[in-house]
Amino acid sequence: MPPLNMSPREILAKLVSFPTVSRDSNLPLIDWVESYLQSHGVESKRVPNEDGSKASLYAVIGPKVPGGVVLSGHTDVVPVDGQDWSSDPWVLEERGGRLYGRGAVDMKGFDALALAAVPLALKAGIKRPLMIALSYDEELGCEGCRGMVEEMAATLPAPEAVIVGEPSMMKVVTGHKGGTAFKVHLKGFEVHSSIMHTGVNAIMEAAKLISWANEKNAENRERVPGPVGAAFVPPWTTVHVGTISGGTAHNITAGDCHMGLDFRVVPGEDLDDWVAAAEAKVAEVRAEMQAVRPEADIVLDRYFTVPPLVPEPGGAAEALMRRLTGDNASHVVSYGTEAGHFQRNGWSAAVCGPGDIDQAHKADEYIEVAQFEAGWAFMQRVVGQLSE
Repeated sequence: MPPLNMSPREILAKLVSFPTVSRDSNLPLIDWVESYLQSHGVESKRVPNEDGSKASLYAVIGPKVPGGVVLSGHTDVVPVDGQDWSSDPWVLEERGGRLYGRGAVDMKGFDALALAAVPLALKAGIKRPLMIALSYDEELGCEGCRGMVEEMAATLPAPEAVIVGEPSMMKVVTGHKGGTAFKVHLKGFEVHSSIMHTGVNAIMEAAKLISWANEKNAENRERVPGPVGAAFVPPWTTVHVGTISGGTAHNITAGDCHMGLDFRVVPGEDLDDWVAAAEAKVAEVRAEMQAVRPEADIVLDRYFTVPPLVPEPGGAAEALMRRLTGDNASHVVSYGTEAGHFQRNGWSAAVCGPGDIDQAHKADEYIEVAQFEAGWAFMQRVVGQLSE
């Protein structure tokens, strides 16, 4: 059983010690968090993945009434393979006013602060609930939180606000782009390249999809952005191909080609419209391939979808976080977070957390001690609000 009186930094050190790389299980960390909550008399609920190798966890501290606050974070981290670290990435180390360790900023720093707020909330006798929500596989496309968010929305009283603690330097982020991605497998037909017209070159057919992506980017760049999209950088929906592989030899038409295709869609545009446009282009190219060889094909595997976080002018989450931080500026980001899933399920959400996203995913990842302390002061203000 974890010690009762752990400081936020001690909790962070413990969380960092679990190597919860997304490709691996996060259950040892979830076991520890469950024990930590039990040590304070708080029951929690796990929401496992299909094979039981990973789980999300949520808990309610205080009365189960409307108007609470959700503190949402993910437990998974990116790999350290091939990175040149100056210290053990799984041991929290302070150097020069910084706390180093994998996940220190993205986003076990916020997770630690949320857990440290539990005994504070119990002692304060809060009148509205503090909810903890910890997910898995955020780094693989924000998919791991979906079951947990849906279950929470179906069974718990609606909170006033969901605070997704991605590192934002404690600024209030009220909007982000939505996103989805496909693994694309083009199945061609191999013949000698001297008679290439009798075969189907999967790589050259993939080039048609890449050309389509470039055309859409050019069109989007030239379009005058809407009032919501104008706040983003870039202020338009992007279509991206980041990986491609295939072929057997230079003198053989490629029998296979694998590529990635992803979209980052500005709020105000429909993500499903972009999916439909991609599927239509794939159908067009597939028909051309099958006109030569009927067995040729294109297979789309849509492996994640992140709903956009649409700004809620005057929304409850934004208003609460502005009161707690004093930040009245407008901030949006082009990367996705789990906030969109909460919002899609009817809960007001925004992003606010300690640390700089620029430090995430790198060797020698760190969070500034000053930012960690600012995050702790923020948590104390959250508890204060729930006590009123």
